[in-house]
Amino acid sequence: MASQELATKLQRRLVVGQPAVTGCGSFTDNSVGPWADEPQQKPATANANSELSAKLTRRLDINEGNTEPKMSKIFNPYTEFKEFSRKQIKDMEKMFKRYDSGKDGFIDLMELKMMMEKLGAPQTHLGLKSMIKEVDEDFDGKLSFREFLLIFQKAAAGELQEESGLLALARLSEIDVSAEGVLGARDFFEAKVQALAAGSRFEAELREEKEEKRRQEAEKKQRRAAFRELQSAFTP
Repeated sequence: MASQELATKLQRRLVVGQPAVTGCGSFTDNSVGPWADEPQQKPATANANSELSAKLTRRLDINEGNTEPKMSKIFNPYTEFKEFSRKQIKDMEKMFKRYDSGKDGFIDLMELKMMMEKLGAPQTHLGLKSMIKEVDEDFDGKLSFREFLLIFQKAAAGELQEESGLLALARLSEIDVSAEGVLGARDFFEAKVQALAAGSRFEAELREEKEEKRRQEAEKKQRRAAFRELQSAFTP
């Protein structure tokens, strides 16, 4: 209710700020004075005010739950971060979920504080805010999984300062991005070659995962058959 009243007040203020128009088409008050004959820019201003009013109203509707926010592009870490193997990305995802204690898909300031303490590199409040700011692309003050992956991408590419808390996070994690990926590949062309090679590596890993699942299923069937055979031996 308070949000609706705020929207109404904002719209009223925008309307009050627009010039009143008389029946003959001349502007009241604003048209009086030495500038009366100058070209008027009021229609453009009115359009801008209307657009701003619409945006404010939509934001309030989203906050009130009266409308749904627009769906963003689906994020696929395997296609966007091709410099990392599937295993590396899955390891990063496990780490992200482990410290996402709120289970909301984000690591906020307090969760990052907890993470850095458990990794043995505690940070000050300002240090934590600075860490988030380095990769916070949407300026929401917390880390999404994509922004979390950016930490390791920047660390692998040598783009983080030595004193950066994010570099400490990447080094102290159990995820090794030195053997694969773009670590040390600061030269653009070398990084490009590795990125192209990642595509074939991705397909090979996918095949290996499928083969491993098939082997596990076959072993389960064999164990079930052996158990049934043993069970039938003791059944009168």
